[in-house]
Amino acid sequence: MSPLLIAAGIGYILGALPFGYVIARAHGVNIFEVGSKNPGATNVLRVLGKGPGYLAFALDAVKGILATGWPLWFIAPESITSAQIVGLVAAIIGHSFSCFTRFKGGKGVATVAGAFLVMSPWAVLVGFLCWVATFYTTRYVSLASIVAAIALPVSSALLHQPWPVIAMISMIAVFVIYRHRGNIVRLCKGTENKFVRKNAEAK
Repeated sequence: MSPLLIAAGIGYILGALPFGYVIARAHGVNIFEVGSKNPGATNVLRVLGKGPGYLAFALDAVKGILATGWPLWFIAPESITSAQIVGLVAAIIGHSFSCFTRFKGGKGVATVAGAFLVMSPWAVLVGFLCWVATFYTTRYVSLASIVAAIALPVSSALLHQPWPVIAMISMIAVFVIYRHRGNIVRLCKGTENKFVRKNAEAK
């Protein structure tokens, strides 16, 4: 079987693992029915607090790490980059349209971050710093994610990454921004919810 087909299959299955949904279910919550109704780490954090939220983010990031990390050991050197690209794209599709949750899913930010910890760690550092700066300035997770998505291909180009990687990051950035289209509309209207910690809401 073609290494790229294997990468696609492994990537999709990894991405489709609905960690946010499972974690919320373990706490007696259907994450698709509360908050933003999104199974991503941000909604888990907002609804259930730091522990479950950070765990969901870490596990979603691990999906990206595994989808792009395994070819380093099991794929011929000349095919590693192609297998990583295919695996990451498949993981994002799986995360966003999981076969385990009726093809509903998150927006893929944590999975992308995990993948590029393997493929382009310095670009991830730049994206992370942009995310942190935007979030703590505005308290909008969605805006921070959009800014980080834009920063990844820009920083990858400035760091002289191979052009296939830059092209892939650019396409993924467009996809992530598209997945945030509802958030963008609310940001423009001034109706987007700012992040508030669960314990702060209870006061």
